[in-house]
Amino acid sequence: MPKDVFIDPFTDFGFKKLFREEESKEALMDFLNQFLPTHDQIHSLEYGKNEHLPRTEEDRIAIFDLLCTNQDNKKFIIELQRAKQTFLVDRSIYYLSFLLQEQGKKGPDWNYELQTVYSINILQFQLKEKAFPKRQLIYYAQIRHSISGRPITDKINFIYLEVPKFNKSLEELQSRQDKWLFLLKNLAKLDKRPPALRDRVFQRFFERAKIAKLPPKEARNYQMNLEKMGDYKNTIQHAKNEAREEGREEGRVEGRVENQISTAQNMYSKGFDYKTIADILNVKEKEVKQWLKSKG
Repeated sequence: MPKDVFIDPFTDFGFKKLFREEESKEALMDFLNQFLPTHDQIHSLEYGKNEHLPRTEEDRIAIFDLLCTNQDNKKFIIELQRAKQTFLVDRSIYYLSFLLQEQGKKGPDWNYELQTVYSINILQFQLKEKAFPKRQLIYYAQIRHSISGRPITDKINFIYLEVPKFNKSLEELQSRQDKWLFLLKNLAKLDKRPPALRDRVFQRFFERAKIAKLPPKEARNYQMNLEKMGDYKNTIQHAKNEAREEGREEGRVEGRVENQISTAQNMYSKGFDYKTIADILNVKEKEVKQWLKSKG
């Protein structure tokens, strides 16, 4: 079986390496500008400090802030995250709220004028929310008037990129946006840089993505990330399979609880925190803690 050539951008390591390091700025700006409106095209950006994130180290890798300047020298903020499946919309609203709160200025003279903020969410799964059309690949959302449908503000914006729905082949790529979506979905499957992606920004992006060029410590971290992601996918599938089985055997309460406890133990042994386990099993976090404590 041939070895992988390029980093998977949907791993924690890959996402950080390709989009969050200082050398990644050129590619990150080019990528984001394909999804932002013309009046907020990024001309320069700085990485934020992520001081508002109250969660795990995993969140601090998968979510980060960008302080951007557009062509009119106007400042705005982007929160970029590689989104999880559980409570996606709630999660994006929750984290964006911190960026709004942090703009508040102390003292009586602040007039509550906010900078524009964007929450850009990169999804490796298909959305189930009814508000999102099934065939649509990119979703733009704002706070809108319930009757007129017009935005009551253009300063709070959500963008969701549903990457699995992108199905164009290399020969069908037309726009810059197409090329970036193709890369997100297929980078880890490629063994060389395709002719359709010969632009300077892609050339540098592919160089940074080469596994063979990683220092030994980074290569080990990436391999650990791959294994963890595989465990996560397997655990998700196991939980879904058990849920279907439980549905066919309605009434066997004791058996269902034992299955959930077993799944929780398996996930905890693989490094998942209580909150993630509770979200996946659709139970309260305190129940997970009690299960794991009772099983020693």
